[in-house]
Amino acid sequence: MIIDKLYESVKNKGHVCVGLDTSLDYIPEHFMNEFVLEEEAIFQFNKEIIDSTIDIAACYKVQIAYYEALGMAGLMAYKRTLDYIKENKGIIISDIKRGDIAKTAEMYAKAHFEGDFETDFVTLSPYMGLDSIQPYLPYLKNKNKGLFALIRTSNEGAKDIEFIETKENKKVYEVVGQKIHDMGKEFIGECGYSAIGGVVGCTHVNEAIELRKGLDTMFFLIPGYGAQGGKAEDVALYLKNGNGGVVNSSRGILLAYKKAEDEIHFADYARKEAIRMREDIIKAVKSI
Repeated sequence: MIIDKLYESVKNKGHVCVGLDTSLDYIPEHFMNEFVLEEEAIFQFNKEIIDSTIDIAACYKVQIAYYEALGMAGLMAYKRTLDYIKENKGIIISDIKRGDIAKTAEMYAKAHFEGDFETDFVTLSPYMGLDSIQPYLPYLKNKNKGLFALIRTSNEGAKDIEFIETKENKKVYEVVGQKIHDMGKEFIGECGYSAIGGVVGCTHVNEAIELRKGLDTMFFLIPGYGAQGGKAEDVALYLKNGNGGVVNSSRGILLAYKKAEDEIHFADYARKEAIRMREDIIKAVKSI
């Protein structure tokens, strides 16, 4: 199962998920000037990042909005990026955050689990109801795919809905998390985790131990590290025996060259930051 592949990747490479949320203004000017087409500049930038991190990244998260915003050229860069990761035997999480139902959800599933935009995992929002997740499940059964459902996100606005207390004295995100966890029991791999994972931000740590304990077969996609304030010690609380989650960093890795003020070697600094992040998390895990 794809979740076993991700588990092994974390075991062998560490917890870093490189976020390819590639904005045009992230690309160094000298590099941008080498290409006539924006599509080519974005893809070649991504290619350099992938080449420099493929041996140390557990997976890659590609946020589709950055590519959709550029129209057809952006979507071609998106497709070429997915294809290149596959060619290099990397694992892809397509960050699409879809959340519709019925036939529309079926079409979203077809769009991202087949054809030009085929990927390994997608991100979904379950807050419209569990029927927004169900159309994706046949691909988990028959096509070796996986998904990450939003449970408790890292943004400040999470408090507006996710933290509301229910009449059972549980927060909304706890109820949603348990429902998604139960749904995932049908798709548990040899590693003990389900192909239905959850997005859990590491910027809210007070409930981390309870979340990890209650959602024991759910593999976590953990945003919030670095630029959003999450620390390695926070991340470690969401892991179990050093596995069970990947930690995303986008700007921290893609823009590492800016701290060094060295645009020429941007890919080298992306690698150095990914290694630093990996070692930071491993150290925190060992200290628990």
